[in-house]
Amino acid sequence: MFNSNGNGAPKIGFYVCHCGHNIASMVDVEEVQKFASTLPGVKISRDYKYMCSDPGQELIQKDIKELGLNRIVVASCSPLLHEHTFRVAAEKAGLNPYYFHMVNIRENVSWVHTDMLSATQKAKALTRAAIQRVFFHKALEKKTVPVNPDVLIVGGGIAGITAALTIANAGKHVYLVEREPTIGGHMAMFDKTFPTLDCAACILTPKMSAVRSHPNITLWTYSEVEKVEGFVGNYKVNIKRKPRYVIEELCVGCMECIDACIYKEAKYPDEFNQKLSKRKPIYIPFPQATPQVVLFDPETCIDFKSHRCKKTCIEACDRKAIDLKQVPEYKEINVGTVILTTGFKPYDAELSPQYGYGKYPNVYTSLEIERLVNASGPTSGEVVTKDGKKPKSVGIIHCVGSRDQKAHKWCSKVCCMYSLKLAHLIKEHTGAEVYNFYIDMRTPGKGYDEFYEKIMTEGVHFVRGRVSEVTDWALVPEEENKLTIRVEDTLIGVVRRVPVDMVVLAVGLEPRVDAGDIRRMFNISCSNEGWFLERHPKLAPVSTFTDGIFIAGASQGPKDIPDSVAQAGAAAAEVLSLISAGSIELEPNTASINEKFCSGCKSCIPICPYSAISFNDGTQKAIINEALCKGCGTCVAACPSGSIIQNLFEDDQIFSEIDGLLKFADIELEETEAEHA
Repeated sequence: MFNSNGNGAPKIGFYVCHCGHNIASMVDVEEVQKFASTLPGVKISRDYKYMCSDPGQELIQKDIKELGLNRIVVASCSPLLHEHTFRVAAEKAGLNPYYFHMVNIRENVSWVHTDMLSATQKAKALTRAAIQRVFFHKALEKKTVPVNPDVLIVGGGIAGITAALTIANAGKHVYLVEREPTIGGHMAMFDKTFPTLDCAACILTPKMSAVRSHPNITLWTYSEVEKVEGFVGNYKVNIKRKPRYVIEELCVGCMECIDACIYKEAKYPDEFNQKLSKRKPIYIPFPQATPQVVLFDPETCIDFKSHRCKKTCIEACDRKAIDLKQVPEYKEINVGTVILTTGFKPYDAELSPQYGYGKYPNVYTSLEIERLVNASGPTSGEVVTKDGKKPKSVGIIHCVGSRDQKAHKWCSKVCCMYSLKLAHLIKEHTGAEVYNFYIDMRTPGKGYDEFYEKIMTEGVHFVRGRVSEVTDWALVPEEENKLTIRVEDTLIGVVRRVPVDMVVLAVGLEPRVDAGDIRRMFNISCSNEGWFLERHPKLAPVSTFTDGIFIAGASQGPKDIPDSVAQAGAAAAEVLSLISAGSIELEPNTASINEKFCSGCKSCIPICPYSAISFNDGTQKAIINEALCKGCGTCVAACPSGSIIQNLFEDDQIFSEIDGLLKFADIELEETEAEHA
């Protein structure tokens, strides 16, 4: 009956954990321990308060050495948390770690039961199943793959910049790819940062320059990743570099070509300034842009549209840097690891029409106000309405697109704090009466609540309640030529109408439109909301379910600059740890194909979520890349010939586990019938 796999007759050590009171409060641990001691093959059965502790692990190791144990079963908490812990403990004692099996009697038993008797019986049933299963475990060996030390970072915002500099400063080569013409991301648009009110450009610009000049960083802006192949340690990445129609190596950013453009006046919406100003067809996004290289917009340049331009820009360029025949350039690189820092998208305020964005000219988004208060913005730092007047009263509406059943249910985390910051800046620039309309004030961060208290002392008005609408319909003379904000003030229990000259919508954060495309390209997962999904929210917040692919910044979820920087540092540390090791161990719980029975039907290939299966035209058989396989078992279930098996989940292991459960149920039934006889 028993398959010892050349490891001698089974000598099983069983260990059940009290987990403090997490398990012991609902499971009679001592009874489970005594029950296990009666089962075939069990050499020793013990209980301990904290099996995962050092003394608990040492107890297991001591028994392996002194009693010659060749199978270990631990009944405790989640395998996700501690399976690796116990495998390492077994391996240190000289036992192949895959002769170990773990039973979850915390989440699956104690935490979901209210009756101790039934919980204990269930724990005993799972124990019997695990002990029968472990008889059929086999010795497995981990495989290693070398790690290419080069790193790809996708996204050049503050998170990508931080990660790139951290890794480059450690002496490793980084490819930083940014789809926009310049790095800097959203932070480059800000005037100040909360809670210290530091100049955003003063913080960011030196880092942008450091990226540009760093010998270990290859910076490719205006570029996009098109294809990714390979596995951890060995990714092949194809990158498309879009044409600027300017030779980057020759351009020095003198901007004489911009001055020489046949358009004497700027005519087209400036995307960086949130379309509050105009630009020419040839432009630099903003004064501190990195690289300091101009680019042509083929959608607006006359030469691209009609070929009738006088090309005065070319004549003005002494360095002959302009090349209007430039075509996309394609690069292929090999890297060992990837960090995705692709950022977020601001909520489209037009999707909440009750606030009047796009309908009333003096309703602005928070990013538009960021540009208005900025000295390099469209009004040189003057906060004015569309008719050029300073507002005497401004209303800031929180949670636009966030905490809203009709938009996004999640809290965008940053809106309260940046609304407080904008309230301060608007009051500083205009002296206006500023109203903050909020649902709840959330200031969870170092110095954040102190910042909130500071803003309250500046005379900013706070109204608690969700705004129902913004209208220009005047009911009283005071509302004439004003925008009126209708809101229920929940602190005093009345509906208020607050007339203001300007409305600012604190829009939330949402995943980028192309987040799904990026997810599929890099074979990672997304949450239901569309954010990149981490392996574990607490223990692996920057790792993904694809080895070698890491995430950081607001692509993982809404977060502010400090959190983005911290997460970027964590991702960089994970990358450097892999590079320093030189290789990575692969778990052996992979699928394999018995070529003798494989029919070559190819049905397994399209269903593999990790693209780990390919077809050998020579043998006419499917083959599995163990470096890509994650042991999900999809192919095993789908194979019509049954030729695919998966380590740790072979038929005899699964069936013996089921048999153990059924045997316990039969014994329990017999005992019950005997009691009633």
